[in-house]
Amino acid sequence: MGPSPRRTVKAAGFPPEVTRQLAAYVYRLIDPRNGETFYVGKGHGNRVFAHVRDELGREGDALGDKLDRIREIRLAGFEVAHVIHRHGLDDRTAFEVEAALIDAYPGNLGLQDGHEHDRGAMHAREILARYAAEPAEFAHRALLISIPRSSTKRSLYDATRFAWKLDPRKAERAEVVLATAQGLIREAFVAKAWHEATAANFPELGNSPGRWGFVGRPAPREMRDRYVGKRVPDVYRKRGAANPIRYTW
Repeated sequence: MGPSPRRTVKAAGFPPEVTRQLAAYVYRLIDPRNGETFYVGKGHGNRVFAHVRDELGREGDALGDKLDRIREIRLAGFEVAHVIHRHGLDDRTAFEVEAALIDAYPGNLGLQDGHEHDRGAMHAREILARYAAEPAEFAHRALLISIPRSSTKRSLYDATRFAWKLDPRKAERAEVVLATAQGLIREAFVAKAWHEATAANFPELGNSPGRWGFVGRPAPREMRDRYVGKRVPDVYRKRGAANPIRYTW
């Protein structure tokens, strides 16, 4: 009897006997046209193939950058290369590996999916500033928003105010909105009103229905002096948490 046929893995997914062995894993999606890693993610089961399935199941042109890239690859006659970078992990370790790979591939579109890690790559001076900084003591109802590194093309105000998955009724109770990055408070704003993050409400920022943004102003000087440059207390920086929103009340 000759050798058994070699099983090829396509976007349909891994068989059950394989997924049972994988546990949590971290993966990369690679554009075969230039070898570029354009997405880093973590998951279980057949999560690695879900992005291609999403593109195949979508109609119209409003796909987003990640699905746009997948569509371009497919229309050029190629298939996305799926690489399992590490597997057999627990969820906490997978989060750490994913964050390290996002740092290693800074142009990847995973940064646009809300990923942020306050222990990511930092200059030595940033390390010193962060760990030597005095922890903030909150005298106001503060809404903490972790700003992703992918927001560098926008002002800090725009990156802070748009666009988030949150309860607008609770957000309206905040006396101050604090922009944070890698564990430090970078700026303070006062929100005058929260609106759904649509093009009608924020024509200069885009369209993200189901998310929310605010219109506001810089916080008063005494409020900025109290918080900006201070360290976010550890109680508000749960390791492995993906939600960039934190409330202090």
